[in-house]
Amino acid sequence: MADEVQAAVKAKYGAVAESGLSSEHAGVKAVAEAFGYSVEELTSIPAEANMGLACGNPTATAHLRPGEVVADLGCGGGMDVFLASRKVGPTGQVIGIDMTTAMIERARANAEAGGFTNVSFHHAMIDNLPLADGSVDCVISNCVLNLAPDKPAVFREIFRVLKPGGRLAASDIALKAELPEAVANSLAAYVGCITGAIRIEDYQTELLRAGFEFVEIVDSGADLNAYAKLENPSPGLASGSYTCCSPAAALHPDLGALRARYDVNRAAASVKVYAIKPPAQTAAAN
Repeated sequence: MADEVQAAVKAKYGAVAESGLSSEHAGVKAVAEAFGYSVEELTSIPAEANMGLACGNPTATAHLRPGEVVADLGCGGGMDVFLASRKVGPTGQVIGIDMTTAMIERARANAEAGGFTNVSFHHAMIDNLPLADGSVDCVISNCVLNLAPDKPAVFREIFRVLKPGGRLAASDIALKAELPEAVANSLAAYVGCITGAIRIEDYQTELLRAGFEFVEIVDSGADLNAYAKLENPSPGLASGSYTCCSPAAALHPDLGALRARYDVNRAAASVKVYAIKPPAQTAAAN
């Protein structure tokens, strides 16, 4: 099942990367704004970096500082990488990781077009990061961790690459109630960031088990139906609405039908995730 999910995720997001979606489309821009991006932020980065895939704005809560090293897991076209790049400045570094070749290619093209010199992008899985132990100050991610079949492995990997005292600041989808059976059994809903999500309390438990402390999982209160703004976003995609980060009608016709029957806000939430790796002395004491 994990292989099937991985293949479906790669196919779907590869298609999005090649779709031509960008902030130039009103619906794509509206989705980003609905999940916390300002007009100033969106206009400060290449339009092609935003494809309407966000469920929050992790750079707004990451407390990034000049000179820091940041890793963005599931970086897509580089939207959060470029926003983080401006915050860490020329002495900092931002590393984008994505499992989809087309996304990495698009992100690199965006970096070149935008003149970003303190960023790099790597094609890799987020449960096997090409980063050294204790090399990153902050890990960010946006609506991607829910897609990982083995979330504990991802959390352990994040913990490994963070420096002592480093932090995780992510936007994600988590569950606050049981999903309807039709949604829970849908591969399209998994690829669409719903079925793969875990309960908020389980999210917290798994991060604590990985070694993190001061773990916070906060419901942002954002309306997940905001993705409906992406109807008819591009001539390159079939018409229809997006649901929870995925182009439903274009790539998964049955997900559009599920969305029409069920209000995803009843069971799922856009959450802000924050956790800290203990400082060296605390870790040594344990």
